[in-house]
Amino acid sequence: MFRSIKKIAVVLIGLFSCLISSSCKKLLEVEAPINSITTKDVFSTDDQAEMAMAAMYSLMVNSDSYFSNGGVSIAGGLSADELYAYYGAAQSPLYQLNTNSLLADNAPTKEIWVSAYNIIYLANSIIEGIGESTATTLSVRARKQLTGEAKFIRALSFFYLTNLFGDVPLALTVDFNKTQRMARTPQQQVYNQIIDDLNAAQSALADDYSASGVLQERIRPNKWAAIALLARVHLYLKDYPQALTEAKSVIDQQGLFDLEDNPDNVFAPTSREAIWQLKQATDHPTTRNATKEGNAFIPSPWGTGPAFFCITEQLLNAFEPNDKRRVQWIAQTDNSSVAGMPPGITRFPHKYKLGLHNSVPGMDPSEYYTGLRLAEMYLIHAEAQANGAGGGPAAAIDDLNIIRHRADIELLPAGLTETQVKAAVEKERQTELFAEWGHRWLDLKRTGKAASMLSQIPLKQPWKGDDQLLYPIPPSELKVNSALKQNKGY
Repeated sequence: MFRSIKKIAVVLIGLFSCLISSSCKKLLEVEAPINSITTKDVFSTDDQAEMAMAAMYSLMVNSDSYFSNGGVSIAGGLSADELYAYYGAAQSPLYQLNTNSLLADNAPTKEIWVSAYNIIYLANSIIEGIGESTATTLSVRARKQLTGEAKFIRALSFFYLTNLFGDVPLALTVDFNKTQRMARTPQQQVYNQIIDDLNAAQSALADDYSASGVLQERIRPNKWAAIALLARVHLYLKDYPQALTEAKSVIDQQGLFDLEDNPDNVFAPTSREAIWQLKQATDHPTTRNATKEGNAFIPSPWGTGPAFFCITEQLLNAFEPNDKRRVQWIAQTDNSSVAGMPPGITRFPHKYKLGLHNSVPGMDPSEYYTGLRLAEMYLIHAEAQANGAGGGPAAAIDDLNIIRHRADIELLPAGLTETQVKAAVEKERQTELFAEWGHRWLDLKRTGKAASMLSQIPLKQPWKGDDQLLYPIPPSELKVNSALKQNKGY
């Protein structure tokens, strides 16, 4: 892992330097020490440091970074009960995910691991580069803002790594001598670092979106993004009072956030529901101005093209009649004319509307890739209360009804039992957050329901046990780092 990441990081930091200098030739001829490139050439002025941060975001959303560009949504959806794939040959990587029978060298999970650590390495380079820079032309404001952003991104990356792979190496430096033989860190220690990073980020970041430019788009994390991710972390750790507090503090920012009445506006650049988004380039050679996730999910041509990632019956049946999310966030295509595909109607996620069939190079996109949004905060608030925090299960019903009102379905009655409220929370998370950043897969695992629910699905039988709940450490990483140990069952 770290050997390959070092090579990638040197190249990327070199690209940072190319952004601020017309002389890339010398950089290509002589590879300068990574720390000297980081501190001297990149982090000497506000503009140069901003370009380094922009390059990291570009890596996340415009490259083939599987972790931050739809891969977690796809892998998590297939691993859970949301999606099934037309994967071709048996034992293909997608088949392995769909049947929860992964081989150790599964390509999609390897890509998640590698791309997440690439991003962590770049976040570390920004944190260390700013910390080591003595340039008086790098302002205190920029130091604080950019360090906070990098810590937010590092925390987000470690959150997914530890939830998908379990114990993972806690790499907090670009010093290859310290990381090349790093063992796996216990998950609780990883969580402690995530919390430390997010607490530091919320203290450092602005409480508005001014860092994103004059339009104040939500494409760079602010204080509330850090708090929103903290709310999720505390929920996963079953610290319900703290999860409630963090979620409420975001919900209470009514001057910034509100649920969009129309589900189709949730992922728009102007969405008041969005807490943090990634803005894709408009001239990508394959996706053009669409998100990569939209490009992966939406068939082309529209209505008759093949849907490679399809909605399961389990997910379809979770929606109540006339649920606007079912109507507006799921679409269908007819595969009958597609060679090699089973004939008939299949349904696919349609939260993002831009795909290969309608994307236009160079045109401003009508949607951004959304990582955090207000609806999740209401659901965290509800789950915390359902588990005894705040006003308890009775108060959780009010949170759920806010989400259900937007979906235009019947409101839940008062007087539900604690068990009924918890079941209602689970169902609303399933129907609100489907095919988004692996929420369903992680929910099934953290609530201990993965085995009981997934083992009943014919495609996933025979269910081999809880070893299937963690993805394998890529064998290529084990070869170069003898301190790494494989997850059980691989």
